[in-house]
Amino acid sequence: MKTLLFLVLCWGTSFAVAQATAGMSPNVIFILADDLGYNEIGPYGQTKIRTPNLDSLAESGITFSQFYAGAPVCATSRSVLMTGQHAGHTRVRGNAFPEDNGKQELLDEDFTLAELFKTAGYKTALVGKWGLGMQNTQGHPNKQGFDHFFGYLSQHHAHNYYPTYLWRNELKVGLPNINLPMGNGRIYGAGVAPIHGRNLYAPDLFVEEAVDFINQNATEPFFLYFATNVPHSNNEATQLRRADGAEVPDLGRYQEEAWQEGAKRHAAMITRMDGDIGTIIETLESLNIRENTIIVFSSDNGPHVDHTEPLEFFEPSEPLIGWKMELAEGGLRVPTIISWPSLIETPRQSNAVAYFGDFMATFAAILGVEAPDDLDSNSFLPVLKREHEAFVSSEFLYWEFNGKDKGVVVLMDGRWKGILRSRVVNGHRRAAPFELFDLHNDIKEVNDVSALHPEISAAILDYMKKARTHSENWPPVIDFTTY
Repeated sequence: MKTLLFLVLCWGTSFAVAQATAGMSPNVIFILADDLGYNEIGPYGQTKIRTPNLDSLAESGITFSQFYAGAPVCATSRSVLMTGQHAGHTRVRGNAFPEDNGKQELLDEDFTLAELFKTAGYKTALVGKWGLGMQNTQGHPNKQGFDHFFGYLSQHHAHNYYPTYLWRNELKVGLPNINLPMGNGRIYGAGVAPIHGRNLYAPDLFVEEAVDFINQNATEPFFLYFATNVPHSNNEATQLRRADGAEVPDLGRYQEEAWQEGAKRHAAMITRMDGDIGTIIETLESLNIRENTIIVFSSDNGPHVDHTEPLEFFEPSEPLIGWKMELAEGGLRVPTIISWPSLIETPRQSNAVAYFGDFMATFAAILGVEAPDDLDSNSFLPVLKREHEAFVSSEFLYWEFNGKDKGVVVLMDGRWKGILRSRVVNGHRRAAPFELFDLHNDIKEVNDVSALHPEISAAILDYMKKARTHSENWPPVIDFTTY
């Protein structure tokens, strides 16, 4: 199936992009943070956590105020990013338990963002967390378009910042750390390293690997998917002591702050990640390829800072409400910065409404190739080119989540947010009353206006009923036959 897709993809032309890049294909580095909240970096209003390199990145690019992840949890969100299909169409529609990991794997017939870049002659690499396929499966990164992979295959393994091994392509690479295996994910390497067993910090290895890849491919176009696991908690460590979930080698500039330890550690993780981003940017500049390199920075979902003390100390979702695993804006809307100096000459903010699935069509337009037909993806390249009138956002954006805050969300015209949750009442699960929020006037989703706008509510409900396709592994979140 993939071979057929490769054959039908054809070369195209984009005059504006070609002019901006002097006819050279741009390099692309996609940096994805893990569980980073909307308000946890400087460009989005954070004042306690220092992120100077991300501040500079925003000053050379576009900061999006209404950009959405693919889901409020990592696996689905990353599947949406890779396939350009929303949560009702993409292969992986939830986070699977470790013992049931087969549900959380892409198949050969899925076409990924990495494969799109391969059709345009790019070298491709994934460094960091994958979570969409294990070794000896169709979902392994090397079988999904990545020439090179180094990192965690399992999202549960990625909880552990001092693992005893990582994967380089199909090879398990041992590391001189010592672990106490913990939790269901211990079968994939989840656990906690005692202080004397912490010798190599995985994010440090990731930035080294990224720099090596850039140096080795500086003379040809490349796509680097840098999927750090920062600042995700080590969930197993939080069972021992809450603050221990924030694993970081040192507290850096926060050592002397009069904060609780969990807050210090969380801030140190994010600032250290920011330093890694600075190292990547410095590498590009030293090779004289920064001007024609697109850097995207985002997060896979909202914050889950269960190691931070107190929980709201950094106001991670402000001005939104909600967390990871929730359908409120704070669970879905993520910080997103795009910098491309040869095209984006002056910094600006954009209120264009887009989501992870739109990257497929956007990069296809930039590369001058055709994307597959079965996508839920609109190119926002006109936004990058200041041609806002040419950008047509999706009329409907769709999410579903079968977890803590179980339900379906549809955003219509970037303004009207419909939510239909699934609740347990008297021992039976059923749909709760439909809610509608006007995000233009109620960003904190306080006032249900469904009764005031019955036509909008009806249109959203109609879309909800037909938005998803059948999945053997992921049954419907809402039974619309009884609604």
